[in-house]
Amino acid sequence: MNPSFFQLGVYFSIEKLQQDLLFCEREVWPAHFNAQHYTGNWSSIALRSGSGITTDINSFPDQTYKNTPLLDACFYFQEVIGWFRCDKQAIRLLRLDPLSEIKEHTDNDTSYEDGFFRIHITVYTNSNVLFYLNNERVPMSAGECWYANFQLPHFVINNSEQPRVHLVLDCIRNDWSDEIFSAAGFDLTCLSQEKKMSRETKQQIIEELLRNPTEINIKLAASLQKQ
Repeated sequence: MNPSFFQLGVYFSIEKLQQDLLFCEREVWPAHFNAQHYTGNWSSIALRSGSGITTDINSFPDQTYKNTPLLDACFYFQEVIGWFRCDKQAIRLLRLDPLSEIKEHTDNDTSYEDGFFRIHITVYTNSNVLFYLNNERVPMSAGECWYANFQLPHFVINNSEQPRVHLVLDCIRNDWSDEIFSAAGFDLTCLSQEKKMSRETKQQIIEELLRNPTEINIKLAASLQKQ
């Protein structure tokens, strides 16, 4: 079984992260759109979004993303993001205010097995911030970089008097990331087999459709062959 979370072997400057955050705090941070998933205050601001607007904190599959003007002004954030040699989708800062809680929930299609990975880089935190994924505490400290499979149940409680702020990157799997994940203990052979099985299943469905070559079945088979 692949690890549900792990720390990447890279550390970023806490001072520089917090300097760029200070600049970003001049802007308006919209409340997180999943209001039912938290109590207290949970807000976000976009560094990369579908519209290129800083207040656009939505993300959708297969959307085109572009940097916001805020990212253009944050040179260390640019350096951090550039460390990840892969395509990126949404990039944002997430802030959980003091005495606030993100309730347990899951995020669909956010595992490495989906060809996607979400990275959290801690900008501000402390020992009274509790982050749990799949009933295990993830011990994130400032300046660290973590992957987690957010398709699993997770929640965060900020029991402190300070905000907890993370830089969050949504990334697309590639050969570079395969090396990182393989070093962390991921069985990439298993992932490749899952993809192969999926192709074999698709071919079986096509063959089954063509055994009864009605007009509808022929169209369905042709559509599957194009995928």
